[in-house]
Amino acid sequence: MAITAQMVKELRESTGAGMMDVKKALTETDGDMDAAVDWLRTKGLAKAAKKSGRVAAEGLVGVAVSAGKGVAIELNSETDFVAKNADFQNLVREITKVALETADSVEVLRASHLNGKTVDEVLNESIARIGENMNLRRLHVLEGETVVSYVHNAAAEGMGKIGVLVALNGPEDQAKVLGKQIAMHIAATAPASLSEADLDPVVVEREKSVLSEQARESGKPEAVIEKMIVGRMAKFFEEVTLLGQKFVINPDVTVGQAAKDAGVEVTGFARIVVGEGIEKEKEDFAAEVAKTLQG
Repeated sequence: MAITAQMVKELRESTGAGMMDVKKALTETDGDMDAAVDWLRTKGLAKAAKKSGRVAAEGLVGVAVSAGKGVAIELNSETDFVAKNADFQNLVREITKVALETADSVEVLRASHLNGKTVDEVLNESIARIGENMNLRRLHVLEGETVVSYVHNAAAEGMGKIGVLVALNGPEDQAKVLGKQIAMHIAATAPASLSEADLDPVVVEREKSVLSEQARESGKPEAVIEKMIVGRMAKFFEEVTLLGQKFVINPDVTVGQAAKDAGVEVTGFARIVVGEGIEKEKEDFAAEVAKTLQG
């Protein structure tokens, strides 16, 4: 596969590795970006191993909670200007309310009724009125004895750029207080799963493979290498699982320990970031201005 300048640029930006190292990584892996990241990590050349979806689409996340049930929806728009529009925000509010009352999937939500029409029909009318494309992209539903919500970078009550839901069992008062703190923690740290048992086995095996290669390149005896791998995997689980992470409110304990100390159990969470995983075409502003001036 041909290695393009764009591939080199993207890999450099995502790993912080040098240009020659990036080119070699892409050559060694025949242009496979994920494999190239792993190759750089194995060689100790990647400064940033954690990857996150590139935020491209604009819009808002809406959250709502009632009687042990919480929902978080993502409604995308083309520009942030529209996301700040009162009509758009009211639409997010109304769709979130419908989701809380009736829906368990995006498909069901689209077909649900809002002011005598389906949500899809209301969306189409809004697109025609506001003049910008919109997309009802995601819906998360979470249930538990107590469900707490949190919005980061709130644009209005119950909506913003990051929406979080946390479900907990245990005394309601303690669950609500700790749940809000844990929701803020989740917004900041973006854990991959609740616990080690919930992690995608493919992700675990991939990480173990990379860490194993790193350890073996140290040249140490096999017995020492095995201990290194076990220790590094334990560190990995601490970093990516919610219950294993150091609690941002009190870094002396993990989130799991904080919950235990409060007499509650965290049973689930959801975190939605606007536009996460959608690649947005980058505009050359200077070229756009020049084109406009040329008529």
